[in-house]
Amino acid sequence: MKNIGILTSGGDSPGMNAAIRAAVRTALYNKMNIFGIRRGYQGMIEGDIFQMKTTDVSNIIQRGGTILKTARSKDFMTDKGMETAYNQLLSHNIEGLVLIGGDGTFRGAVNFFSRYSIPAVGIPGTIDKDLMGTDFTIGFDTAVNTAMEAIDKIRDTAEAHDRVFVIEVMGRDAGYIALNSGLACGAEDILIPEVTTDINALLHKIECDETRKKNVHIIVVAEGDDYGGANKVHEAIISRFPKLDVRTCILGHIQRGGSPSYADRVLAGRMGFSAVNALVSGNTQVMIGVINGNIVHTPFAQVVKGETPIPTDMIEMIKVLSI
Repeated sequence: MKNIGILTSGGDSPGMNAAIRAAVRTALYNKMNIFGIRRGYQGMIEGDIFQMKTTDVSNIIQRGGTILKTARSKDFMTDKGMETAYNQLLSHNIEGLVLIGGDGTFRGAVNFFSRYSIPAVGIPGTIDKDLMGTDFTIGFDTAVNTAMEAIDKIRDTAEAHDRVFVIEVMGRDAGYIALNSGLACGAEDILIPEVTTDINALLHKIECDETRKKNVHIIVVAEGDDYGGANKVHEAIISRFPKLDVRTCILGHIQRGGSPSYADRVLAGRMGFSAVNALVSGNTQVMIGVINGNIVHTPFAQVVKGETPIPTDMIEMIKVLSI
């Protein structure tokens, strides 16, 4: 294999650039040509492809976002789109791919590679940590630290004014950011998609806290919580306790940006290095992961079908540590 391509797809995450850097330099070390594909699968369809040099990835390890840019492609979901993408790869003599992204990226890969025989290796780049086959995904550590710092600052003003704060963090299908940032900040309640929200129990808890003069209440809500997110929770609290000073803060895309943490930079470097080595050795149609500190390879089909259950001890911790 002499020519490989690399792309980032779906939502961006801090550390993607570190993974690109590692993959590009590992490919060049192995005397391979590596082509950057801008804007994910959409750029593949449109032929937005260029050959990369080692200087293209200089001074990017500390940068958030992705120098290759990213996009979600509806065209790639069609037969015509996939055929066009395949022909673009052939026209550039690309024999293998490194794919950096999340669940949607790998679902697209499963569909594409079931039709066209292009070897590929995936790298999990998503802040949600919602992929099986790895203990951590690139960007998760940075996103949790960003959320934690924001919640800490919000608690300062909550303490000053005796307020209830409902804070929404990212996590449409997975509650790992809410769970970990909430536990790290001592949140009184944490609402996540994996656990059905009992709004009456939450309101009863607030009432008990008010009775015992615990006037500050931090509620961390994942955006995909089944009750409907932070605004719905806010409405329920105000409806029951109209005299309470309740504020809502939606952290939003601040969690996607910023310089990646040490953990995300090193994780991304290991995964980018391992992805290219997997292509070289012929171990393809797999996602690179790290489990118990060791590099592992999980087939794409298994990644997209699997779920990563929330540890039960962490669910119990929410109840115990917030008394």
